[in-house]
Amino acid sequence: MLLPTLTARKVATSRLTVNILEIEGRSGEPVVFVHGNVSSALFWQRAMLDLPERYRPIAVDLRGFGGTDPLPVDATRGLRDHSDDLTALTETLGLHRVHLVGWSMGGGVVLQQLREHPERLRSVTLVNPVSPYGFGGTHGSDGRLNHPDGAGSGGGAANAEFVRLLAAGERGEESPLSPRTVLTSCYVKPPLESELLDVYLAGMLSTRVGDDHYPGDSRSTDAWPGTAPGDRGVLNSLAPTHFRIDDLELADPKPPVLWLRGSHDVIVSDTSLFDLAHLGALGVVPGWPGEQECPAQPMVAQTRAVLGRYAAAGGAVREVVLDAGHSVHIERPEEFAAELVALLHGCW
Repeated sequence: MLLPTLTARKVATSRLTVNILEIEGRSGEPVVFVHGNVSSALFWQRAMLDLPERYRPIAVDLRGFGGTDPLPVDATRGLRDHSDDLTALTETLGLHRVHLVGWSMGGGVVLQQLREHPERLRSVTLVNPVSPYGFGGTHGSDGRLNHPDGAGSGGGAANAEFVRLLAAGERGEESPLSPRTVLTSCYVKPPLESELLDVYLAGMLSTRVGDDHYPGDSRSTDAWPGTAPGDRGVLNSLAPTHFRIDDLELADPKPPVLWLRGSHDVIVSDTSLFDLAHLGALGVVPGWPGEQECPAQPMVAQTRAVLGRYAAAGGAVREVVLDAGHSVHIERPEEFAAELVALLHGCW
């Protein structure tokens, strides 16, 4: 399952035991890779191997994914459980300043690190990151809630059949909602031609399923679509009632930020096929009350607004758009590596 020269080991920290991937014998400036939701460190293997020898790549499994302890996720803290776990890991490993790379939900973890611990970071790379205003339930570039209780986001927004098949460890592609089909049709711009397809699928299937993990619990609400965030689990930690970073410009110091995204991303998008409000506008989710009451979340515009304020306050930001879907690092590995290495070398 691991490519040659990559090794896995468990690191006991003050918070939990974390599974990490490394290149055997590699030292140098640490580059820490943080995966997204319903995935694991296995998605970073090619990116790790593409780094020059002067860097020490480390890919982490977040709690409840891969080989890391499946401690419950307190969603009321937003992504701070994951961010604090990451801080504990870097402290245990004696890594004083790191380059952080975060994909999707991992991008949100990295944003949390940037807001709270900028002095610990050499650089930040965001790969198709979740909006600084969470996932679902907001509108406008300033992330205003569609409803005060966050209706349309959280654990109840997950597709129940996908959750069932994920929990069952389904490896086939007969269902359009199987993990394999979601991987090849939504995680990337089809088609995905990779010898690591089964490895990526294994990373998805390592996701712990339940109220304390993925997708989390939920609450009923009178507001459309009838579900609001609970206080436990992964999707609730991404709900806009729990996760919100709208003052990133206050970070001091301000490490450079590289924002890489795919032009065909259907997950993190201004027209996301995983946003219930957009699906309601398409007629997929019935009863949508209309654009005035429940517009789609402009996820990319929100990220651009937050990073724009960071840049205006003196931070260096570079946005790069590639012909890819939600997983630039596995779809365009050469271009991804070139952009990342340019940032690490301080070439812009």
